Amino acid sequence: MRSSIIVRIRIICGVLIALAILLLLRLYFVQIVHGEEYRRDAQGQYVEQSPDTINRGNIYFTTKDGALVAAAVMQSGWRIAITPKDITDPEAVYAALNAETPIDSEKFFASAAKVSDPYEEVGFRIADDAATKIRAKKLKGVLLVRDQWRAYPAEKLAAQTVGFIGYKGDMKVGVYGLERQWNDTLTETASGLYVNPFAEIFTNVAALVSSDPASHQGDVITSIEPFVQSQLEKTLDEVMRTYTPKQAGGIVMDPHTGEIVAMAMRPAFDPNTYNMVADPSAYANALVEGRYELGSIMKPLTMAAGIDAGAISPATTYNDKGCIERSTKTICNYDHKARGVIPMQEILNQSLNLGVTFITDTMGHPVFTKYMKSFGLGEKTGVDVPNEVTGDLTTLGNGTGPDVNYATASFGQGISVSPVEMIRALAVLANQGVLPNPHVVTGIRYDSGITRSVVATSGPQVLKPQTVTTVTNMLIKVYDDALLHGELKQEHYTVAAKTGTAQIPIPGQGYYPDRYLHSFFGYFPAHDPRFIVFLFAIQPHGVEYASASLAHPFFDIEQYLIHYYDIPPDR
Repeated sequence: MRSSIIVRIRIICGVLIALAILLLLRLYFVQIVHGEEYRRDAQGQYVEQSPDTINRGNIYFTTKDGALVAAAVMQSGWRIAITPKDITDPEAVYAALNAETPIDSEKFFASAAKVSDPYEEVGFRIADDAATKIRAKKLKGVLLVRDQWRAYPAEKLAAQTVGFIGYKGDMKVGVYGLERQWNDTLTETASGLYVNPFAEIFTNVAALVSSDPASHQGDVITSIEPFVQSQLEKTLDEVMRTYTPKQAGGIVMDPHTGEIVAMAMRPAFDPNTYNMVADPSAYANALVEGRYELGSIMKPLTMAAGIDAGAISPATTYNDKGCIERSTKTICNYDHKARGVIPMQEILNQSLNLGVTFITDTMGHPVFTKYMKSFGLGEKTGVDVPNEVTGDLTTLGNGTGPDVNYATASFGQGISVSPVEMIRALAVLANQGVLPNPHVVTGIRYDSGITRSVVATSGPQVLKPQTVTTVTNMLIKVYDDALLHGELKQEHYTVAAKTGTAQIPIPGQGYYPDRYLHSFFGYFPAHDPRFIVFLFAIQPHGVEYASASLAHPFFDIEQYLIHYYDIPPDR
């Protein structure tokens, strides 16, 4: 008898403890997780609710120290609506409203004149303090409507990467950038209010144990470092002012992890006022959505393929004649000049088209094609922003096409790739021969406050480590000695870099004689790189080669990164 009483007491105690735990959890969700929503809901009890109010997760940048900086957030406030038939003195009502918050007079009086219309909105994004003052005036015919809107505190910063939301039918959804790519994760399917406490707890548990962190709603945390992003954009602005290209862009990436630290395009826009942009093409992220013939920054990959395949070594020489014939077409160096018998280093130092054509012929076209595809060219990188295009390597086929196709591909013409494809391929040289996977999103933060990492796995090993070391040493010599005659060489840091100046194709008709795309890439410290940087400019003016237009902008970014991250010297 005594034992049964003890058992019952224990059961009752267990139930009471479980209920207490449940109550505490519920209070946590009510007061901490959903507190703002309850306050907002309480405020909205005495006013009409805006019909397109949404709940949406935030997007964050991440500083080098791990602090989160808001890139996209929901802000709350009010709209002002009027019932025109109830307004007997429009001038007085307008004056009373305009005294507290700016009101468009033309819109107000046009709305007030519609006496048969029961509802007209005349003010938007009204702050709480202004709404309180307006409410105190008790203006007949004036309604305050609770509202929410998407705000982008960083304004133009990383605009093409972050994107913005807009209407799809009568629904607000992400239409560009991360807002679009991660729309399902960012969109709250329920307000979180009045949820069964058991259901809410189990929902959060499910999010924590899910194999796909992005399958549950939350905030999106990115690897974009706001200060590095700002420096990249300032640099691109200077390129735009100095050389007035049609477009300019750049990527800063960790070559080991594939984390994109900065990604920017110019021209840009402010997602807070995206509807004010004259040319909507500014919304697109050409670093992911564009495909280009990027020119001589392809040459280090051709050199690496030849060395890795055992077809050449740095000591190999060839006889440079200035111009040669391939498939009835003439292939020339950029200046049409012959160099005579020279070693492989000079191919990169002087950016010689005939040199990489020699390498391609020596290793064989099928081998060259195999390496180009192993670098991930001609396929999507899987970067986690929308509308990624696939590079076009169709002219290479299976390695048995016309000789001219392989000659031009060896120096980055006749094949086209996206900038993000190109930086991934070049990052092989900075990552011990391993192909990284570029990505922007690093984590999802749930309503519970817990953050789960979004992990991007590494790709395959496509080059031998010793090949990478050899080509990196060659690119260091390019930066130290050949680029601007050694003007940018640093005493205590090694930098591996190469320029590219590509002719811009006329669709189906060859190439423009006077239009060029300039590109530049580099990584540092060269043998254990912290960053790889890619820059490009389409049709810059007043300058012929990328060494003149992009070398100093690269140097500015390189110097900023070295000092900002306090990168130790390596020589």
